Amino acid sequence: MAEKLVEVFTSGCPICERTVKQVKDLTQYSAEHEVVVYDLNKKCDTNECEDKAKEYGVQSVPAVAIDGKLADCCSNNGVNFDTLEAEILGK
Repeated sequence: MAEKLVEVFTSGCPICERTVKQVKDLTQYSAEHEVVVYDLNKKCDTNECEDKAKEYGVQSVPAVAIDGKLADCCSNNGVNFDTLEAEILGK
């Protein structure tokens, strides 16, 4: 399986935390995946969080980007966990 950069955009809400847990659970058995979590409420030391959210077209949180592209699981204002699993694990 190829290495993937999985970026999770959150606001610290319970649904966001569930999404972060789901992503970490899906990637925990593969050292090939890197997971980065951006809490947009806390901001970043730089503008990286906001810049990436704009670049990827994040309209709501939680949202997940895989390898620099907003994941299909997040294209309809919410996270579809079955689609997320397929995208991360390549199913």
